[in-house]
Amino acid sequence: MDTRRGARYLWFLKQGGFRRLFVWLFITLLLISIVVPLIVMVLWSLIDPQVGWEYPDLYPKAFSLHFWRHLLSLEEVPRAMALSFTIAPVVTILTGILALPTAYVLGRKSFWGKGLIEIMVLLPIIIPGITVAISLGSIFNRLGLSQTIPGIIMAHMLVVMPYMIRTVTSTFKAIPQDVIDAAYDLGASPLQVAKYILIPLVMPGLFAGGVFTFIYSIEEFVLTFIIATPTYQTVPTLLFSYLGYYFSRPLASAISLIILVPTIFTLFLAEKFLKAEYLSSGFGKF
Repeated sequence: MDTRRGARYLWFLKQGGFRRLFVWLFITLLLISIVVPLIVMVLWSLIDPQVGWEYPDLYPKAFSLHFWRHLLSLEEVPRAMALSFTIAPVVTILTGILALPTAYVLGRKSFWGKGLIEIMVLLPIIIPGITVAISLGSIFNRLGLSQTIPGIIMAHMLVVMPYMIRTVTSTFKAIPQDVIDAAYDLGASPLQVAKYILIPLVMPGLFAGGVFTFIYSIEEFVLTFIIATPTYQTVPTLLFSYLGYYFSRPLASAISLIILVPTIFTLFLAEKFLKAEYLSSGFGKF
């Protein structure tokens, strides 16, 4: 009996059984952690308010677009969506412009104190978010930037800047020095090297950082809540109001699905227009 079990075990190993088992386990966990909550959100957004959805029912007994129609009829929803989808591209562009020279220095130059600067760049994401938000809110209030559009943009940029710098820095480090040396040997000027070699090669990393920056800005809540409310509301702060003040799970589910749309669309663009090896090179190793 033991011999048969040992033979079956060896056959299982040779056939890659553990590998398949691990893959199926990963897929199962992925379904439980991502797909199932997404399905639940869709169901909650489509329930009929006259019937509801109560335990022990596995799914609503009746479906309706009532909460979607109600959500789209609210004045604050279009305003919040317009504000979120206006701020996010501005934050992405400005962050990329400001991160590019810093990432170049950290990725291509060697100097004393470089390690300390790299640590300081990461401070906004090392310190707890609520601590950063409260401190920044106090500073912005004194500077007159609290509850202003420029204040919201600057706050978002402060948080996403470390990710953008780190991503683009990894891309600069991956550029072969031989290519740059060959360009100089052929008589290229520093401006030509930057225009025809550095910028094209760093674009995948810049785009990868831009994808993360855009998504993070769309979903940012803590900083926006402390700095912008009650004058301005983005989609995440509006979602909080339906989970806190008014507590409407169907409306909150519908707003959550609205937030997911640009995230999925942006990731689809990244998958569509970036080659896999460029994307991995752009994200680098943190």
